[in-house]
Amino acid sequence: MDPRVKEVYGRLWRYVIPHKLIGLIAVVAMAATAVIEAAMVWLVEPLMDETLVAHDLETARWMPFAFIAIFIGRGITGFATEASLGRIGRSVISALRREVFNKFLTLPLRFIERHATGPMLSRMTYNVEMVAESVTSVVTIMVRDLLTVFAAMGIMIYQSVRLFIFVMILLPIIAALIQVLGKAFRRYSGRIQDSVGEVSQVTEEVLTGNRVVKIFGGYNYESERLAEVDERNFRQNLKLIRSRAFGVAVTQVVFGVGVAGVIYAAGAESVNGNLSPGSFMSFFGAMMLMMQPLRRITNVNATLQRGIAAGDSLFRIIDEEDEVDSGTYRSEDVRGKVEFRNVSFSYGDEDSPVLHDVSFTVEAGKSIAIVGHSGGGKSTLVGLLPRFYDVQSGEILLDGTPVQDYELANLRSNISLVSQDVILFNDTIANNLAYGQLRQCTRAELLQAADAAHVMDFVKDLPDGFETVVGDRGILLSGGQRQRVAIGRALLKNAPVLILDEATSSLDTKSERRIQEALSTLMQDRTTLVIAHRLSTVESADQIIVLDQGRIVESGTHRELLDADGVYAGLYRMQFSGEQ
Repeated sequence: MDPRVKEVYGRLWRYVIPHKLIGLIAVVAMAATAVIEAAMVWLVEPLMDETLVAHDLETARWMPFAFIAIFIGRGITGFATEASLGRIGRSVISALRREVFNKFLTLPLRFIERHATGPMLSRMTYNVEMVAESVTSVVTIMVRDLLTVFAAMGIMIYQSVRLFIFVMILLPIIAALIQVLGKAFRRYSGRIQDSVGEVSQVTEEVLTGNRVVKIFGGYNYESERLAEVDERNFRQNLKLIRSRAFGVAVTQVVFGVGVAGVIYAAGAESVNGNLSPGSFMSFFGAMMLMMQPLRRITNVNATLQRGIAAGDSLFRIIDEEDEVDSGTYRSEDVRGKVEFRNVSFSYGDEDSPVLHDVSFTVEAGKSIAIVGHSGGGKSTLVGLLPRFYDVQSGEILLDGTPVQDYELANLRSNISLVSQDVILFNDTIANNLAYGQLRQCTRAELLQAADAAHVMDFVKDLPDGFETVVGDRGILLSGGQRQRVAIGRALLKNAPVLILDEATSSLDTKSERRIQEALSTLMQDRTTLVIAHRLSTVESADQIIVLDQGRIVESGTHRELLDADGVYAGLYRMQFSGEQ
C-alpha cells in the first residue's frame, strides 16, 4: 500500500476510535449478517436433499420457520449495522468539519490571501462528504462483505474441497484487478475534487460580484468560465465512471468463466457420486453469495480512493502552520504608545519590499495620519501592528514591548479596526455590533455606541430594528450604513489603540461630518492610526507621515507639511483644486 494512503486512512481511523463501543456493535451486527446469510445458503442442502428429493415431511415442517427466523435476523442485523455505522460516519464528519473550520480561524492571513475561496469551501463541503462515504459505506461493505465471503468459503469447503480449490484460482486474479484499478480511482478522485473547487470558486465570484457582472455585461464571460471548469469536472468524472464500470465488468467476466468451470467440475463430481444435488446447490449458492460482495468490493474501491483523496486534502489544511503565537506577555493596562523601528516588510518577493526602513513613534493618546498614493503600503503598515503579518526586519513596540512578545489574543484585544472593506456577517445588526468578545456588553453600552456612530439614524426606521438581518456581507444595507455599523463596533470595543483605514470612505458629506464628530470623541486619549484618502479628514492629526513606494518621505503636522511644499502639499492642492 502507498505510504501516503496508509497514513491518511490511519489518521481517519483516529476519528473512529472514540466511538469504539458503537463500532463493536456494528462489527457484531455485520458478523451476524454474514453468518445469517451463510446459514440461508447452508439450508439449501436439506431443502433439496431431504424435502424435495427424499420427501421428508419432518424437514418440510421446520424449514419455513427457519427461513422466517433468518429473514427477521437479517432485518435486525441490517438495521443495527446501518444505524451504528451511520452514526460513526456522521460523527467523524462533524469532527473533521469542525477541525478544518477551526483551522481556518487560526491560519495566517497570508495563507488565506494566497488560496482561492472556492477550493477552500469545497473542502468543507464536497471533500468532507467523500470522507463520510468512505467511513460509512466503504467500511460497511469491506467488513460485512469480507465476513460474508469467509462464511461462504466455509460452506464451499464443507460441501466440496475440490470445487473450492478450483474457485480459489479466480480470487488472486480479482485481487490484482482491484489493486490496479485502485490507483486510477485515487488519481481521478483527486482531480475531481480540485475541479469541484474551481466550480465553487466561479459560482461564489458570480454571486458576490453580481452587480459588476450585470453592469459590465459579464454573462457570456462567466458562462464560459463555468463551462470550462465544469467540462474538466465532467471529463474527470467520466474517467472515474468508466474505470469503475470496467472493473465491475471484468470482475463479472472472470467470475463467469469460473462459474462455468465450476458447473463442469460439479457435473463430473456428481457423476462420480461425490456430490448430491443438495450439496451442489448449497455450494453453488455459496459461490453466488460471494459474487455480490466481490462485485461491491471492486466497486467500492472507487469510493475508498475518493475518501482517501478527500482526507488527504483535508489533512493538508489541518497540518498547515498556525499563526505564530509564541508570546507570553500580557497587559491589562495598555496605554497605547506605538513605535515602529526600522521596519521593512515584503509579501514574499525579497526584491520588491512593500515597506522600507519605516520608523516613527506615536505617543499614547495621540493620533498619526498615514497618507500617500494608492499602493504605497499604507494598509500594509497598519496591518503589521495587530500582527496580521510579521515584519521581516525591524521591530514594532506597544508600550515599549515588542508586539511579538505579546500573547496574540491579548495584543489584538487592545486594538480596534475600521477598514474600507467593511465586513458584516449574515446576522442581526445587534450581533454585528456586539461581535465576538463584545457579546458580553450590556444593552445600554450597545445603544450608546450605536447612537455615537449614528447607527440609530437608520435602525429606527427598520421594521425589526436591531434584530434586522443584514444579509450576506451586509448586502441589505447601504455602503454608508455598513460603515456606520463597523464604526459602532469599534466604538463598542473601546480599545486603547484604534486603526481607521479609510473609515469614512463610504459616507456622504453629511454623514461623514457627523461620524468625524463621533470619531473625534473616540480618538480622545486613544492612540489612533488613520489612513485617509481625503486629506481634509486628517488635518487635525497630531502627526502626519507621507508614504511613497514604501518609504516615509515626509513627516510633520498639517501646517508644517503645507509650509514644506513637498509631496503632501502637492496632494493637498490636487484634491482641493479638483484635479484628482
